[in-house]
Amino acid sequence: MPNTGAPLDVIAASLRRERERVGLSLSELAKRAGVAKSTLSQLEGGSGNPSVETLWALGVALGVPFSRLVDPPVARVRVIRAGEGPSIYSERSHYTATLLASCPPGVRRDIYLLDVEPGAARESEPHMPGTVEHLVVSRGRVLAGPQSDPVELGEGDYLLYPGDQPHTCAALEPGTSVVMVMEHV
Repeated sequence: MPNTGAPLDVIAASLRRERERVGLSLSELAKRAGVAKSTLSQLEGGSGNPSVETLWALGVALGVPFSRLVDPPVARVRVIRAGEGPSIYSERSHYTATLLASCPPGVRRDIYLLDVEPGAARESEPHMPGTVEHLVVSRGRVLAGPQSDPVELGEGDYLLYPGDQPHTCAALEPGTSVVMVMEHV
């Protein structure tokens, strides 16, 4: 897969590659992820408009991190300027996840820049077992962490919580930006 592929082309190739790797049909993967087979077919065909929720559900069903579906292989030195990088938008809240660095083979972490605006919270389903998330607020304030006990954080605050349990992230003021590191076991 080329490094400069359009986001939908990268997602299409990644979904096909990972689905074939685990030996699932379109129907079976769609069923396991809780998405329509037609949606999955469109995504593998390089069309559609996938949400964060859809791609995370597919990643969980495939047993791979979200980043493996959206990030093409990269050179050893990489610069991502502010406002650039593969960004995926939530369909349920004012939440944008921009992948900054995915975990290469043998390394188990992904780094995201989250731009979050006040409104509906981003309610996340559990990720793969053993996933842990680290948040550092770079601008603004958020209410984040386990859905059962979220924590209010301000600029410079750090939070560690289990990503394999339902969790949430909601901006408490406009222009909120958070760096998230997701560890996978």
